[in-house]
Amino acid sequence: MLAAMPDSAPPPLSPGGASPRDGGDACPGTLRLHRADDGALARVRVPGGVLSPDRADALLAVAGRFGDGELHLTSRGNVQLRGLDAECGGGPAELLGAAGLLPSAAHERARNIVASPLAGLDGSPSVSGWLSRLDGLVCGSAAAAALSGRFLFALDSGRGDTDALGADVTLIAEGGDCLLRVGAADEVFRLPAADGPRAALLAAETFLHAARASGAWRVKDLPDDVRAALVRATGAAAGPAVHRPRPRTAKGPAPGLVTAPGNGTTVTAISVGVPLGRLTPAQWRLLTDTARRYGNELRLTPWRGIVLPGPFGKTGETEQTRETGQNGRNGRTTPSEHATEALDALAAAGLITGPDSPWTGVGACIGHPGCAKSLSDVRAEAGAAVGPVGRLPVYWSGCERRCGHPHGEWIDVVVTPDGHRISHVRGEHRDPRPVAGNDPAALAAAVAEARS
Repeated sequence: MLAAMPDSAPPPLSPGGASPRDGGDACPGTLRLHRADDGALARVRVPGGVLSPDRADALLAVAGRFGDGELHLTSRGNVQLRGLDAECGGGPAELLGAAGLLPSAAHERARNIVASPLAGLDGSPSVSGWLSRLDGLVCGSAAAAALSGRFLFALDSGRGDTDALGADVTLIAEGGDCLLRVGAADEVFRLPAADGPRAALLAAETFLHAARASGAWRVKDLPDDVRAALVRATGAAAGPAVHRPRPRTAKGPAPGLVTAPGNGTTVTAISVGVPLGRLTPAQWRLLTDTARRYGNELRLTPWRGIVLPGPFGKTGETEQTRETGQNGRNGRTTPSEHATEALDALAAAGLITGPDSPWTGVGACIGHPGCAKSLSDVRAEAGAAVGPVGRLPVYWSGCERRCGHPHGEWIDVVVTPDGHRISHVRGEHRDPRPVAGNDPAALAAAVAEARS
């Protein structure tokens, strides 16, 4: 039973100054828009990345009616709508609220929850119960409305994928139990799985109490002694401690058909990547229509991809094969063969459907001209530099803020006034080297060498 908790070196990867609250929490939402160079920006929280096709339609309708028509995926599995008209007023929020995407105006920026996108599909347990329960608890907590738009919850099915994303509070499935992590602490706390969502909320509320003096937005921003006290308080209210260091690298689902563990022939989902996280209306409609034909769900991933759950059948099997035992192809096809056809259609639409795509592992911030702080059109630069798939992912940033950068091990490309700086990032460690000038061929070669 849970007890109640008490009320010339390059700059760091995370933005910030002397105080994390300098300038206030500027994270955009649906009700609080951000003014960008390409128009207003709305960030729609999608807890766990889980969308129904109807809600996906509502997002597309808002993007088309008020914005640039495209949908932009974020590194937290949310959706950004860009190019919104300055005169749009409350129109976007009204449409999104009617679709159920804005259940609480007071908590709309606090609903930051990432979840393992393959949970329940690859042999790992489902976290859907945790997700709905935690979202409801957050929206029902008056204190949680004070969480910043940066504070992050993670629900990990045991794969270690979302546990590696640097969340402030993480729940990890292990057998029939739950492991609770606060910040990057190596110690996690074991408790019954049913108590996980409530424990996560209590940890977040206790963080708010601990952050009053320092003004920290996130657990990592707390002074060391305050952060240690927060972890101790969490353990006192949760359960026994378990030594479990956080995984160093966050790996998303591989693009392609997802199969059940064991025989590897039962298709449970389709996984696709989205080049630079930007989806055209046609691509979004194709994804939504595909979801309607199969599992009636889209899961947006923190790696700017989308998983479309089944159910499907077994690969390479037709109705005639099942009924007669023949290996013919003139019978009616099973859903798994339809899934293969759907994957081909998604590839033809420009999405990443296999590991051999040159876009695999390539990411970038919005860059110029969408962002006034960007020193370059990094999306164009990233496109010009795509080539053979590298061993490591690469992320292009138009300035030192590195908005949306990945976690773990990756190649960091940052535009500087003198050219570009390429770094091999390993957790908190970087090995930087400058690339002078703006020669695209030299830059592409340097990035390819770093990734390999």
